[in-house]
Amino acid sequence: MLIMSMLTIYLVPARTVAIKFDSDRKLGFLINDLARLLRRNFDRRLQSLGLTQAQWRALAHLSRNEGMTQVALAEILEVQAITLTRLIDRMESAGWVERRNHPSDRRAMQLYLTAKCQPILAEMQRRASETLAETMSGIGPGTEQQVVEALQRMKNNLVAAEAAALAQESKTRMNRDVGRKPARIGRAR
Repeated sequence: MLIMSMLTIYLVPARTVAIKFDSDRKLGFLINDLARLLRRNFDRRLQSLGLTQAQWRALAHLSRNEGMTQVALAEILEVQAITLTRLIDRMESAGWVERRNHPSDRRAMQLYLTAKCQPILAEMQRRASETLAETMSGIGPGTEQQVVEALQRMKNNLVAAEAAALAQESKTRMNRDVGRKPARIGRAR
C-alpha cells in the first residue's frame, strides 16, 4: 500500500501508462531523505574527531544499550557480523570498547563502552544537539512534539507488525517441520 501511495500514475498521449514517483510529498521518501541528510550533517560535524560513520553509529547504539551482543549490534547497524567484528577490533584497540563474555551464551560477546570513550560521547552529544537545532529551525515546540509523537507511533506500529510477522513465520515453519526426521549430525556412515 505504501508503495502504491508513492506512485502517481498518469496517461501519456500514445495511450501508454507511465509511472512517476512523487517523492517530494510522500512520507516514506521524506523520512528516508531526512535520515540520510541527518547522517550526512552529523558525519560532517564529527569529521574533526576522526570518527567514521560506522564508528559513531556503533558508539551511539552502544551508549543506548550497553551490554548488547555483537550480533545484535550488527543487526541494528545492518552490516555483516564479520564487518562489525573488524570495526569492534579497531575500537577495542583504541580503548573505546571492551568485549566481555556473555553470562549465559559462551559463543556470544557483549560490548561495553570504556571510560576513555566518555569524552567522545559527550562531544557527540553536543554536536548532535547542534544538528537537531539546525534541523528544527523554524519549527515551533508544539509542532516538534507532535512530529516526535507521530514518528514514535509509526515506529511502534512497525515494531509490532514485525513481531507479528516473525511469530507467524515461526509458527508456519514449525507446522511445516512436523513429522520430519531431524538432520543427522556427524559423519555419514
